[in-house]
Amino acid sequence: MKRCTDILVALVLLILFSPILFCVSLLTLAFNGRPILFSQTRPGLHGKLFTLHKFRSMKTGEGLDGDRLTPFGKLLRKSSLDELPQLWNVLRGDMSLVGPRPLLEQYLSLYNARQARRHDVKPGVTGWSQVNGRNEPSWEERLERDVWYAEHQSFILDCRIILKTAFKVISSSGVSAKGQATVEPFKGTPEK
Repeated sequence: MKRCTDILVALVLLILFSPILFCVSLLTLAFNGRPILFSQTRPGLHGKLFTLHKFRSMKTGEGLDGDRLTPFGKLLRKSSLDELPQLWNVLRGDMSLVGPRPLLEQYLSLYNARQARRHDVKPGVTGWSQVNGRNEPSWEERLERDVWYAEHQSFILDCRIILKTAFKVISSSGVSAKGQATVEPFKGTPEK
């Protein structure tokens, strides 16, 4: 049932948001240049790698994220419009609408056994951690929320997360960690 819901909702949202997708594509091109999309390999269900797509919010090249994040990119992130291309990932089956956010591939070896359980479900465009602080809580708190979701996922919980996501997007809260332009990298958690 979850997969059918994902396909139906992602398809409807892609159609409804197509004018917004087109406008954001043009604005990204104008303010950030090419490429319009940022594509990166991320681990999904059971750690299987897939290519995640987002609107590009940073200048290309080397350097700290805070230095590369453009003013238009900040607006994209604050409004969560940079995430819209992930609806394509949902249609492809790489992601679900709701699940733990797909993190960097390099983090796979840093998770302890419990944290690795976040990959027992498909990653999501939004998730339990995103509606409970987004990037403000510590990595340990966020990863524990991801595992909690993997252990308790249900249709009702997903509906609740989607509703809370709408309020989070409107309020733009928790977009970046305190004192960070984006989020501090995960460095691992010792086994207990």
